[in-house]
Amino acid sequence: MRNFTFFIIMFFVFTTACSNVKYDKTYYTPTDLCVYDLKFDKPIKRWDEALPLGNGMMGILVWGDGQPLKLSLDRADLWDMRPMKEYQSPNFNYKTMRAWVEQKKSKKLHELFEKPYDVNAAPTKIPAGRIELNFADNVKVDSSRLIIKNAVAKVYLSNGVVITVIQHAQEPLGMLKIEKSSAPPRIVLKAPKFGGRIVKGNFSSLNTGSLARLGYPAPIESKIGNEQTFMQQGWGDFRFAISLKWKKYPDGSLTGVWSIATTNESKDPLNLAKNRTEEALKSGFENLRQSHNKWWLRFWNQADIFVPNKIVGKQWHLDTYKFGAAARRGAPPISLQAVWTADEGTLPPWKGDYHHDLNTELSYWPCYSGNHLEEGLSFLDWLWKTKTSAREYTKQFYNMPGINVPMTADINGHQIGGWQQYAYSSTIACWLSHHFYLHWRYSMDKKFLKEKAYPYMKESARFIENITEKDTNGKRYLALTSSPEIFDNKLLKFRS
Repeated sequence: MRNFTFFIIMFFVFTTACSNVKYDKTYYTPTDLCVYDLKFDKPIKRWDEALPLGNGMMGILVWGDGQPLKLSLDRADLWDMRPMKEYQSPNFNYKTMRAWVEQKKSKKLHELFEKPYDVNAAPTKIPAGRIELNFADNVKVDSSRLIIKNAVAKVYLSNGVVITVIQHAQEPLGMLKIEKSSAPPRIVLKAPKFGGRIVKGNFSSLNTGSLARLGYPAPIESKIGNEQTFMQQGWGDFRFAISLKWKKYPDGSLTGVWSIATTNESKDPLNLAKNRTEEALKSGFENLRQSHNKWWLRFWNQADIFVPNKIVGKQWHLDTYKFGAAARRGAPPISLQAVWTADEGTLPPWKGDYHHDLNTELSYWPCYSGNHLEEGLSFLDWLWKTKTSAREYTKQFYNMPGINVPMTADINGHQIGGWQQYAYSSTIACWLSHHFYLHWRYSMDKKFLKEKAYPYMKESARFIENITEKDTNGKRYLALTSSPEIFDNKLLKFRS
């Protein structure tokens, strides 16, 4: 799946160690994290190979050849949440699904339970926008580097200019600094391509179509001096805004800050974003960088490992960095592309949704043995918050007590469909309950066990007790199940 490829490309890359660190060392302390940095000696040409920065809520992808250099912006709660009318059908339930499987009505199963995911543009995650830095025609990117110790992207241009990009670890701010520049670039804030002509087609999880399918109006844009902004109307009452401000200095250097705000925070997200960037410019790049560095120092000091195999050690550190960039308590959990939504003018692959199989499960495994339980709670808090929605879905779709979680879900935990064997799996809540167990097992927090872990697991077990049946030997089985990873989207039923 493409989201796995995205992270493999970004993190399973073997790079040159820092010049001041010897390769014959068998163990690297947190102060030597530079040996695990990602380093590229040529321009990065795609968004899904970019240098990723994030703080769980906001994210940045740094890429491009300098003509322009692109900073793709994202925020985790940017969603189009329009309902899917097909799921209001009286036949949209487990009883009908099971009957049609028995009758081998493949076409009807596809039309009701699967097709809506492809033909409807939403619900879906949406991108925030992009900042482009346009340099002189003869200027190109020579190299770039992701410094994982303090989550900084460095870009080195052919004319000697150095660009530093940071997504602040705690604040809703992105920052950049351009040094050694005699001619600062032309800076452009670009809204996503929600406008334009809608082209019809046979859409799918990968062939998602353009953002214009969402039917949004053009953004309200403003350019005044050293400030650019836009406000984008989304579905319903949802709106989001970006403010970008910068300051030039006599030596040719430049600092810039930006913020993304939504109606989830304020009735006037544009004013909120502008206030944030104004205060950030007053605070100064270096002051903000210090507080940013402090958070990442604490993060890395919570755990480290000794791995004799340097390749495996590198993978652990890069995955730990990714987790630190994608997870924060108080932010939404990690979706398919986390805070790095596709930036190519299309809806994101698989709508950037929540796939509660290995995708969300594996994303949070590093927090337990890696001693990052606080960040891991972002997932458990969300599961607990959406358990009412899960309970309602279980009652409506299965007509059973307890809790099951839709395998494919939007940010509020609602079912958005897909392959029937996959999206409507009966075992998702059981798998997710394992995270409640793991948090208790690593924290030994008895209050958490009593008030959250045990109640959640109990409701998950109640559902499994009701949906499973017994064979002649008294063993329980699921009457309707399959593995799409092995059998694709084939109509199969197993009784074992």
